[in-house]
Amino acid sequence: MTTPVNPAGAVNPAENAVGRPTPVTNATQLQKPSGMPVDKYRGYEAVDIADRTWPDNRITVAPRWLSTDLRDGNQALIDPMSPARKREMFDLLVRMGYKEIEVGFPSSGETDFAFVRSIIEEGAIPEDVTISVLTQAREELIERTVESLVGARRATVHLYNATAPTFRRVVFRGSKEQVKQIAVDGTRLVMEYAEKILGPETIFGYQYSPEIFTDTELDFALEVCEAVCDVWQPEEGREIILNLPATVERSTPSTHADRFEWMSRNLSRREFVCLSVHPHNDRGTAVAAAELAIMAGADRIEGCLFGQGERTGNVDLVTLGMNLFSQGVDPQIDFSQIDEIRRTSEYCNQMEIHPRHPYAGDLVYTAFSGSHQDAIKKGFDAMEKDAAAQGKTVDEIEWAVPYLPIDPKDVGRSYEAVIRVNSQSGKGGIAYVLKNDHKLDLPRRMQIEFSRIIQAKTDAEGGEVTPTQIWSTFQDEYLPNAENAWGRIQLRSGQTTTDTDGTDTLTVEATVDGADTVLTGSGNGPISAFFEALQAIGIDARLLDYTEHTMSEGASAQAASYIECAIDGKVLWGIGIDANTTRASLKAVVSAVNRASH
Repeated sequence: MTTPVNPAGAVNPAENAVGRPTPVTNATQLQKPSGMPVDKYRGYEAVDIADRTWPDNRITVAPRWLSTDLRDGNQALIDPMSPARKREMFDLLVRMGYKEIEVGFPSSGETDFAFVRSIIEEGAIPEDVTISVLTQAREELIERTVESLVGARRATVHLYNATAPTFRRVVFRGSKEQVKQIAVDGTRLVMEYAEKILGPETIFGYQYSPEIFTDTELDFALEVCEAVCDVWQPEEGREIILNLPATVERSTPSTHADRFEWMSRNLSRREFVCLSVHPHNDRGTAVAAAELAIMAGADRIEGCLFGQGERTGNVDLVTLGMNLFSQGVDPQIDFSQIDEIRRTSEYCNQMEIHPRHPYAGDLVYTAFSGSHQDAIKKGFDAMEKDAAAQGKTVDEIEWAVPYLPIDPKDVGRSYEAVIRVNSQSGKGGIAYVLKNDHKLDLPRRMQIEFSRIIQAKTDAEGGEVTPTQIWSTFQDEYLPNAENAWGRIQLRSGQTTTDTDGTDTLTVEATVDGADTVLTGSGNGPISAFFEALQAIGIDARLLDYTEHTMSEGASAQAASYIECAIDGKVLWGIGIDANTTRASLKAVVSAVNRASH
């Protein structure tokens, strides 16, 4: 036996990362200093709280949620949301069930001020939804902020100022007492202007944030919060929201939880305080930090859908809510149409959601590994047997399928990706042939759909499928035309007109079930109008996804449009190819509709 050697400069193989003995292995012998300038940085400070209770707690009910997509999320965008995109995001948040929504920073400019006024004046805010607006602690900004809320049913002014020592020393060059006075004076001004400007119809609330709480000394953060409470005077029916933001994530989630338990224990009027957590994701642990803070006494979480926000983002409200759901806790937010939520977020933020994003990514319910595929298949089989043995449906028994933490159907996903796993190995090759030989760049889910068709063909006929056979099968499946007519509808021509209010009216000449027909419909675009026109002939179609691309360069270039539709309970893709993008889109709808009845 050889004696383990600790090479010069290597980590001591007798101790692990927290100083406890660990077995010596070849791997520990090979660890060496990185050479990076680690001396520039200091570690986080632990919290002296030996009798902490949060590790024994569990989250059994949903916290209060606040979405700051329209404020913190929006200010982090390369291209901030237009008024239309802001309204789309606001309406989505309302539909999902968020009852507290931070809608802007109205003193920052006319755009945010006008948006706040628009949702109030247009009656877009349900009576049980509280809007929140952010302001700095300057009198002219506070006045403008309160003015934006006139006529609101429920509204909160959120005031903040930086309390961390680096900001006191470098940015403001002020003492602790001066920084505390800014918070106190700002609170008093909010109260004065609310009393002066807002009418009795507004249920008014107040929120204060000691900015960069994670870098602020705990005793000073408490001192400032107590001074603010002395002005606001929280009592029964008059809560104050104290938001403790991890503006920059500095420590492990456990230390973040310790800070919240310490604050929760030491606040003098705790029963009248809503303690709010606002994590950012600089260390990549914002979700854990939020969950542990709730275990440590926080009442509310502020964040953004899919973690949108400055730098590495705000905490991800979708992941947090779905984590609760996966543990049998109702998040009180509706995530049942996760693809619609994702598409709306991508439209509003002009940023794509990663395909591996928890719960919402395109690939999160898809298995590529053969062993994973086998386990998932056996899991579905076992669920069916267990349900039958209990005299119940699969939906009535506890979910237990390997590699799938939740039932994809519960968030509006189909089982296609997991049921068709055996066809995945051929998906890439099939997609390559269509793109390389025919310039068709199929969306991922359409690749999966068509690969199943090819797999069925190879299973039935045996042997190798050639590129020519792939193209022939694709045409037969997706591309009805004059030489290859099939399905209920053959499209001949279409014309679109747009009203002054932006509504499109579509007139389509087509052959339907062998008879010449004129279809008409209206909507917020040609596709929406076509779906309305199809209702007249008994076809219930709903758009799920849409993408298009040109197939070549130049004036005579063809466009390919791909549309995923829900048609009479079926989810199908269609494709249309035409020099005109609108006609290509209509052809894609016809392709999907014809496939539904083919």
